[in-house]
Amino acid sequence: MSPVVLALVLASALLHAAWSVSMKRSRDPLAFNVLQVAVTLPMTVVLLPWLPLAELAPEVWGFLAATAVAHGLYFHWLTRAVETADLTLVYPITRSAPAFLPLLAVPWLGESISLDGALGIALVVVGLWALQGGGLRWRRLATRGTGWAWLTLAASVAYSLLDKGLMARLEAEPWPSALPVAIALYFLIHTGSALCFLPLARARLAPGALAATAASELWAVVAAAAVSFVGYTLILQALRTAAVSYVVAVRQTSVLFAALLAVVWLRERPPGARLAGSLAIVLGVALIALQA
Repeated sequence: MSPVVLALVLASALLHAAWSVSMKRSRDPLAFNVLQVAVTLPMTVVLLPWLPLAELAPEVWGFLAATAVAHGLYFHWLTRAVETADLTLVYPITRSAPAFLPLLAVPWLGESISLDGALGIALVVVGLWALQGGGLRWRRLATRGTGWAWLTLAASVAYSLLDKGLMARLEAEPWPSALPVAIALYFLIHTGSALCFLPLARARLAPGALAATAASELWAVVAAAAVSFVGYTLILQALRTAAVSYVVAVRQTSVLFAALLAVVWLRERPPGARLAGSLAIVLGVALIALQA
């Protein structure tokens, strides 16, 4: 992985951690996320003249539709997870995609993973699960919050594969717009995911929740929406050239950032044994970063 791509992914990891903590801090994470969608959707309308909708191939539209559903479900299930359990418990589960992604990326996308790269991914996964404190115990798996976290993980694996397939498809031909491809795709994916997420959210919103959250947390909502845009645009840019297995593994350093922010901002107190998990993640990322 090149230094530029590594820097993009690490920056995205920090932004994703900050975004997740801001959602957890909200008095109503569901209303907070609905408002995030609401403040972002108008940007798609503004950018319509620069979105090459008519020039996109049917295959590209297929990828866009599928990844939009996966992103929408991810947004919904992550919201449910942070509503029902500590961030330091559910977040490492939701970021465990490196454990499963290579199993699908190698046969479906034709990626090849070196021995050192595989070891790096394994270390990241071990570190993620160690950060849970106690690893994968059935007692933890059976809790309500971790159930939503595992669904979030499944959606994350799905959209990571689809986004890499989408970027690979678009790299095969010239991009027909002055608007950078990563920015254009972010808004197209976000708009599609909103069509999936908003109906699910509407069924659970409490009366007056949107107004109350907007009155007290509007600037936090706007900041979170901006962070989400920058963070995932960086990932889409990285996916243009780097293997998705490596990109997703390095991005899971967000678990380290989220754990630190949860301690500082949310006053959570995770077990001290998680230091070993943090070290494993750092070593894993170092091994992945050395790969071409």
